[in-house]
Amino acid sequence: MNFKYRTLASILIALTVVSCSKNDDITETTTTSTSSTPSVPAVYKKIYGATIVTSDGTWIYIKTKDLPDHKSSYYATSDSLYEAYSGTTFGGNKFTKNPNSIVEQSGTFKIPLNPAVNASHTATPLGPIGIALNGVPFFNQYAGPSQPLTSEIGSFDKYYGHPQQSGMYHYHVEPLYLTTVKSTKSGLMGFLLDGFPVYGPQEENGTTITSNDLDVYHGHTHATVDYPNGIYHYHFTADAPYLNGSGFYGTPGTVTQ
Repeated sequence: MNFKYRTLASILIALTVVSCSKNDDITETTTTSTSSTPSVPAVYKKIYGATIVTSDGTWIYIKTKDLPDHKSSYYATSDSLYEAYSGTTFGGNKFTKNPNSIVEQSGTFKIPLNPAVNASHTATPLGPIGIALNGVPFFNQYAGPSQPLTSEIGSFDKYYGHPQQSGMYHYHVEPLYLTTVKSTKSGLMGFLLDGFPVYGPQEENGTTITSNDLDVYHGHTHATVDYPNGIYHYHFTADAPYLNGSGFYGTPGTVTQ
């Protein structure tokens, strides 16, 4: 090969090497870009009855079918979780079954990832005000507008829940299945819509809580197993208002169905 052709071949090889090097650089830059999804804090993963729990970094989204994982006389008799019951219920009241039956729901609870006190303390509404670890909604202390639970307590099943007219099963008072089977009387029970946690009717040292131990929103602040640095939290009590008093401590999220 003469000098002219050798020179041309060398130029072509050099251009090829440079081109490949540039392509390699572009490929490396492209593949290093990543995307991330906000993670769900471990405490919310304790909501074992949810169909899915997600977060966008500001809110926690909890989807549920509201089917209690325990036996109830409000399930259809053909259901494996149906159980006839004729004993006593909350407060020693004789059980009297209401005419409603458990119906699967489709609901999404949107609660603040980082709850904070709200000076307006919005009143809790009728209907869902929070969610239990087994995916069952919490209701407040009223059977209807300003109507006490007195007339309804006898319709709570053996685990202290019952369904309303559309079949939504819920707890107004201590969720007995969670406090005696799945957890303990001092354990985490769930969350209200403002993102603050709900605990059972005892402190971790075994002391039983009454409404007199709590503020008007039915909570107080101290460290818990789940929140060792301390947090405001609600408690269930055996006396009214059972779960929530004068309103949410923080800013409530929403429930969509």
